[in-house]
Amino acid sequence: MPHRPAIDPQWARYSRQVIFEKIGAEGQQRLSQSRVVLFGCGALGTVLANTLVRAGVGYLRVCDRDFIERDNLQRQVLFDEDDLAANLPKAQAAANKLARINPDVTVEPVVIDVNSTNIERLAEGADLLLDGTDNFETRFLINDLAVKTHRPWIYGAVIGATGLCMTIIPHDTPCLRCVFEDAPPPELNPTCDTAGVLAPAVNLVASFQALEAIKLLTGKAAEINRHLLQIDAWSARVVNLKVQSAREQGNCPCCKRGDYAYLEGCFAGSTTTLCGRDAVQVNPAGDKRIDFSAIAEKLRPVASAPVRCNAFMLKALVDSYELTLFPDGRAIIKGTADPDRARSLYAKYFGA
Repeated sequence: MPHRPAIDPQWARYSRQVIFEKIGAEGQQRLSQSRVVLFGCGALGTVLANTLVRAGVGYLRVCDRDFIERDNLQRQVLFDEDDLAANLPKAQAAANKLARINPDVTVEPVVIDVNSTNIERLAEGADLLLDGTDNFETRFLINDLAVKTHRPWIYGAVIGATGLCMTIIPHDTPCLRCVFEDAPPPELNPTCDTAGVLAPAVNLVASFQALEAIKLLTGKAAEINRHLLQIDAWSARVVNLKVQSAREQGNCPCCKRGDYAYLEGCFAGSTTTLCGRDAVQVNPAGDKRIDFSAIAEKLRPVASAPVRCNAFMLKALVDSYELTLFPDGRAIIKGTADPDRARSLYAKYFGA
């Protein structure tokens, strides 16, 4: 029988991780003192949060704007039918579940639309930023912040059975805009609505993201994968694409020229079409203070089902649309992909 080193009782939960020589007690200590911010708590985000909380990261802030729907349950591993029935936002439902998985980890849920006005505050104090989002605008925003503040982040994306993962250490590895200077046009950018998404592909990409995160947080930055990892889960094909020359030979607007256009809000819009949802998010101008009870009373005569609300959101069915309103005045209008129609419905039922 091989000799197994003695494990400090405080690390008993992580014993199989601590005896892995690349981590050890020192790496576990570093991990327990680390602070991570996760943007997005959907398919990738739930796997990332689940893995890192089980691994013993010290603090995890989970930022997500969305609520749970039944078709999420196929791949978003932290949610179940009880969460759906409770009508909880994803960030809060994830935090509840993670607290039961590992109470030693501090998990802070933030139900919020991440944008140029709040991302610096949300990322304050973080050692690492993680991508669990589903759109290039937010990823470029994370990239701008990471490069500007010299903070590492890990990009991930999945569609169908294929996925991408890249670890970004600003001013060392290529940043996201070195590789993708601009977001692809909609006709060249399939979504989960048009191409579907398989849970095994999600799990593969998120697991690679989590592994890279553990390397960084345990002091093994020299051992990160310095390539763009491409996975085709269906054909069991994994390829490491060499991208270092994109930084060395290119003239990246972000990390070479210091142009933080996304962080400065140059591309921020008042509406966002949501991936695979037949839905539009409407962000009102200025600050709003929402009185859910007053709104619910206003909607009851026109709603086709009882209006539901709790401390986190109000939800109503009106005609063929599902309206979800959040305390910050933000709303998700489901049943249309037309931003103009969504804005019109917002004005009609919630006020301009």
